[in-house]
Amino acid sequence: MINLKINDKIIKNVGLVIFDKDGTLMDLYHYWSNMVDYRVEFARKRLGFDLKQKPEIMLAMGVDLANKRLRSDGPVGIKKREIVMAAMEDALLAIGFTDTHNLCFEVFKEADEMSLQHLNEIIRPMNGMQELIHVLHKRGCSIALATTDKTGRAKLALGVLGISDKVNIIVGEDMIKNYKPHPDMINFILDKLSVDKVNAVMVGDAITDIEMGNNAKLKASIAVLSGITSKEQFTGKTEYIISDISRIVVV
Repeated sequence: MINLKINDKIIKNVGLVIFDKDGTLMDLYHYWSNMVDYRVEFARKRLGFDLKQKPEIMLAMGVDLANKRLRSDGPVGIKKREIVMAAMEDALLAIGFTDTHNLCFEVFKEADEMSLQHLNEIIRPMNGMQELIHVLHKRGCSIALATTDKTGRAKLALGVLGISDKVNIIVGEDMIKNYKPHPDMINFILDKLSVDKVNAVMVGDAITDIEMGNNAKLKASIAVLSGITSKEQFTGKTEYIISDISRIVVV
């Protein structure tokens, strides 16, 4: 067991740290702005809509190009793939294209294939990520990943980040019935690693991450401001709020 120092507070007897991926371990906006750009560009080439309409479709999917951030309500980066895909269908319908479900499915797949050639470019680690993971691993603390991304994609990302060998388990939205903020992911992880919830903490950048940790009744949920949620939005959800994971100190 280890102790974690969060600001001026100590969380004692932690045997498992569960991390969200996007906005927590890796740069949220850089990754998803590129992925959504791939998806919309493939759709544009097939449907032939004006390049000027691309930003509004990306915004509907959750990418705010004007302010270089993701929308706090997503859907991309927060909600599962099918919901992001539905947002793209709705955005295409708004500009006059009907019956695009199959097309959206195909362009999402094309974007996945395209991204495999550029993972080293679109995946950037958050400040202090490697150092924290290394220390947790060295001290014998179990490490898990709970993400709304597909499990296979999450594994690829951790490979690029260079921490695959230090993470005990990866759980994507395709492995459970109910995704965040339901506690299914955490309960699955606790069961597989045989760790009691009173010895586990959740770390994430979204309200749904913190609510998931709270719903699973973990020892603590730690909110980071390196993603899409403001300090004000986290207030009342957790007493542990930090700028990014480099502020987590193993003591």
